[in-house]
Amino acid sequence: MASVGTLAFDEYGRPFLIIKDQDRKSRLMGLEALKSHIMAAKAVANTMRTSLGPNGLDKMMVDKDGDVTVTNDGATILSMMDVDHQIAKLMVELSKSQDDEIGDGTTGVVVLAGALLEEAEQLLDRGIHPIRIADGYEQAARIAIEHLDKISDSVLVDMKDTEPLIQTAKTTLGSKVVNSCHRQMAEIAVNAVLTVADMQRRDVDFELIKVEGKVGGRLEDTKLIKGVIVDKDFSHPQMPKQVENAKIAILTCPFEPPKPKTKHKLDVTSVEDYKALQKYEKEKFEEMIQQGTTRFGPRGERGRSEECAGTSRLLTDRGSRKKESREPGSNS
Repeated sequence: MASVGTLAFDEYGRPFLIIKDQDRKSRLMGLEALKSHIMAAKAVANTMRTSLGPNGLDKMMVDKDGDVTVTNDGATILSMMDVDHQIAKLMVELSKSQDDEIGDGTTGVVVLAGALLEEAEQLLDRGIHPIRIADGYEQAARIAIEHLDKISDSVLVDMKDTEPLIQTAKTTLGSKVVNSCHRQMAEIAVNAVLTVADMQRRDVDFELIKVEGKVGGRLEDTKLIKGVIVDKDFSHPQMPKQVENAKIAILTCPFEPPKPKTKHKLDVTSVEDYKALQKYEKEKFEEMIQQGTTRFGPRGERGRSEECAGTSRLLTDRGSRKKESREPGSNS
């Protein structure tokens, strides 16, 4: 077995190991360390540079499980990249913070940071101290913000005139996959935001907006539903596919006859006993349906139930419409 080091003892007699050839290894310090960090950041920025802008290219990402993702979103690309360098990880966090705070510009912020560091490298070669470079960047940022305030236009949010907002949304969607129908998508996005926006507080609760994807169809089939979508299946094929002005009853319990609170069991030993049990269940179901239709009206929607198959037919006969969950044990 080859020796990996030498065992030594300190002044208190405690042993420690001196690794072989450790004295030959050097740690980067000063300007060399800065340039190493800048090189790592530039490598990440150069990777993202080709995905920037309306002519940006998509990237195909393959994870360790073999799943393929095609995207040009900077936050998605960087989150799937396996980076070890600490500065490269900071670039990933920069893109993630941009996505959390703004929701856009995740690629541009990384490319901009890489360009600033590339210019900073040239200033370092000229002997300028890193602190002075950072102060200069902060001063330049203030000047740029002041100039943007002078040349920018204010867009008034008007519920009757949404064209300025739609044009802004079209600019944002220009580099996305939906750019083939970005006018339609921009209108949907603006209408969705204005529907849930609180104009008095100038706030938008994005938790009230849900994107529901469906397999098949085209992007042009996308539409905005101002309401609630309950993605459930029909439990009976004869139930109506469309109900106008329906009253909805949401059940949080199984739609079944009450169970006795005893541990006794019922033995069915004959056909007559089985028919009597079926008759009892049917009477209980009809009683429950009668109570429901009396309270909520003849047309409504019931949540998932665990009753026998005949209940769906009884509900259909009553003009009610029941939806059944795809996940066993869940209640609508």
